[in-house]
Amino acid sequence: YVPGLDKGKGLYFLFVKSETRTPGGLLARPVLTSYYKSDHFKTRPYDPYNVYTSPNEAILCSDSFQSMYTQMLCGLIERHHVLRLGAVFASGLLRAIRFLQLNWPELAHDIQTGTLNSRITDPAIRSYMDKVLKSDPELAQFVTQQCSKDNWEGIITRIWPNTKYLDVIVTGAMAQYIPTLNYYSGGGLPLACTMYASSECYFGLNLNPMCKPSEVSYTIMPNMAYFEFLPHDPKPGSTSSKLVELADVEVGKEYELVITTYAGLYRYRVGDILRVTGFHNSAPQFHFVRRKNVLLSIDSDKTDESELQKGIENASKLLSEFNTSVVEYTSYADTTTIPGHYVIYGELLTKDSTNSPSHEVLNRCCLEMEECLNSVYRQCRVADHSIGPLEIRVVRNGTFEELMDYAISRAASINQYKVPRCVNFTPIMELLDSRVVSVHFSQELPHWTPERRR
Repeated sequence: YVPGLDKGKGLYFLFVKSETRTPGGLLARPVLTSYYKSDHFKTRPYDPYNVYTSPNEAILCSDSFQSMYTQMLCGLIERHHVLRLGAVFASGLLRAIRFLQLNWPELAHDIQTGTLNSRITDPAIRSYMDKVLKSDPELAQFVTQQCSKDNWEGIITRIWPNTKYLDVIVTGAMAQYIPTLNYYSGGGLPLACTMYASSECYFGLNLNPMCKPSEVSYTIMPNMAYFEFLPHDPKPGSTSSKLVELADVEVGKEYELVITTYAGLYRYRVGDILRVTGFHNSAPQFHFVRRKNVLLSIDSDKTDESELQKGIENASKLLSEFNTSVVEYTSYADTTTIPGHYVIYGELLTKDSTNSPSHEVLNRCCLEMEECLNSVYRQCRVADHSIGPLEIRVVRNGTFEELMDYAISRAASINQYKVPRCVNFTPIMELLDSRVVSVHFSQELPHWTPERRR
């Protein structure tokens, strides 16, 4: 699909996580950590289509700062050789761009002087960088000129001008990162979603990787596990849901994925909801819809991740008039008020500070979100008054980076970390609330009319 990839390198931000052991003494770690630490990766044969700028020494360093710093430094040094940028999830690539925003002066200093930052103490990394890091004042000046600008629109293609595409997962909840990725890439780079996998099992491939993110379908690989599917919306009155075989799923219907693996998982419910879009030969193709049971609930209402995402998208349309987008968000069902209400924590990116959205516009965003929620929620708001007005709390820039740092400090995997779409853990709530810069509420009731019944 993309010619010439054997003529350059990929800047991929890859990380390992420290291992733990079960009470029985078994080694426990994410699948990517297992792979990166294996000989399959460390002694992999040369493949001109799969050359990284990041050295193994940096990828295998468990200190996330040292690993990220070295990978970014190597990516800058080889900027003209980089043909694609990537990470496991879109959030990982955006975290790398944020890292560059915060640390470019130190990176430029290292390039200027040809000496490695003293904060990088890993012996393997220092040994490797001693061989490749040379003084390059011209590159240092270029990095300083580009990164010192207030406007970071198109920073990816400005620093890595030969980039052909971004290799990141932007399906499901990751779709909300697309506007920010387009902003940093200048809007002209394709977003390639190549695979669908988890630590439990490798599920499928996108056989049309350069398609639009909204059109991504993954073809299930039946040799990876034994796949079964639980109908997500069984017929009314059904008391049980029978598992459906791989070849018997129906186009247009939604299923929860169930796997039996070579490693020993038996009829394991992954928790992903998939919609059948077609078949490749006899193998079904699926669109990832959402994770199951990510809910907000105050009363009889139940709001899932897809509804929340739709609300964010509708509110974002109002913000786009002010060149503002939602960088990141999470939510919380606040039951400390009477009645309880939904709280949305949002981090915004405003391209023109002289034309930022007003308090009234953000209040309107609250209502726009409520209009997208289901009829039960709107009935509770309008007729039952059992739910209060939706609240948006705008947090300062960098808050969700701090949230990720906190999660990593509690042993989350940097490779597999996703911002939780709903939160209720007290330390996280305290962190978010301490970063709030403005508060906004829906000033009107959403539309709701009683459904006619026979």
